[in-house]
Amino acid sequence: MDLESLWESLSGMDLIVPATVLLIPVVVVITAGLFYLISVVSRLLSKTTVRHKVVVITDALSGLGNECAKVFHKGGARVILCGKSWEKLEALGDDLASASDPTTTFPLKLVLLDFGDMESLPEVIAEILECYGCLDVLLLNSSLKVKAPVQSVSLEMEKLVMDNNYFGPVTLAKGLLPSMISRRAGHLLLVNSIQGKLAVPFRTTYAASKHAVQAFFDCLRAEVQEYGISVSTVSHTFISSPVPADESASQSIWSMFSRQKTLGITADKAASEIVKTLSSKRKEVVMAPSLPKMAIYARSILPNVVFAVMAAGVNNAAALEAMN
Repeated sequence: MDLESLWESLSGMDLIVPATVLLIPVVVVITAGLFYLISVVSRLLSKTTVRHKVVVITDALSGLGNECAKVFHKGGARVILCGKSWEKLEALGDDLASASDPTTTFPLKLVLLDFGDMESLPEVIAEILECYGCLDVLLLNSSLKVKAPVQSVSLEMEKLVMDNNYFGPVTLAKGLLPSMISRRAGHLLLVNSIQGKLAVPFRTTYAASKHAVQAFFDCLRAEVQEYGISVSTVSHTFISSPVPADESASQSIWSMFSRQKTLGITADKAASEIVKTLSSKRKEVVMAPSLPKMAIYARSILPNVVFAVMAAGVNNAAALEAMN
């Protein structure tokens, strides 16, 4: 190649390089614009999903229940808030009302609900139905946790956990189901824990209750499909909250599944996922990082390995306790 040809080649490269450099920001801007449009469309669909719908939220006083109440109320749903404390329900209702536009939202309905008092549930069911005469969405959010060695958990505590995590939600769903069947429409959404799929040591009663309620709604899904009723389960690790110093210092192998800072999810993210699930009518959602999801799959494929890891974690915890 002579000198003149070489110069022409280099000149052509000079033109290509600036064009490539200029193309990069154009691609970035277009990509950002697409993501923005997707988010706008998603928000619009979410609002359409809940607008004018009658939505019942159990344990509305919890972090997730509170966030769901905000999202549904702001989205124009006719929200029925359920909780154990009337004073706290009133305070929540006042906060939501003061932060919303009364021309685009409905007045909030309040219902006292305590799954620990099973005898009161028939009255609660009747009161919920009296609010609007029907319901579109039942969001079962309540949960009672207990962490202790199996031999130290009393029968009374086991019954209380089962009432709150299984018998209560199931009884409420069965009581409200005839209204949905008569209208041939409705959506039951259970907020569950991944411990309904993966049992962790020192949570025997809690895991048993979560497995039981998961199985109930899995069965119910098939039974009510012919009536046009959807059933969804959203299983998460933990709703993020400050971790006590004694728990954050734990070094056991299985404790990694309960580290809220790294493996937990925020209430607003969970509420957003719940709205998406109602919109898409997905049957099952697992909100968890890769490690817990891998453990769930491993439980089915390599159960003995998972059992060995769990046992090693218990031995590790016992050794740490003895050292302390």
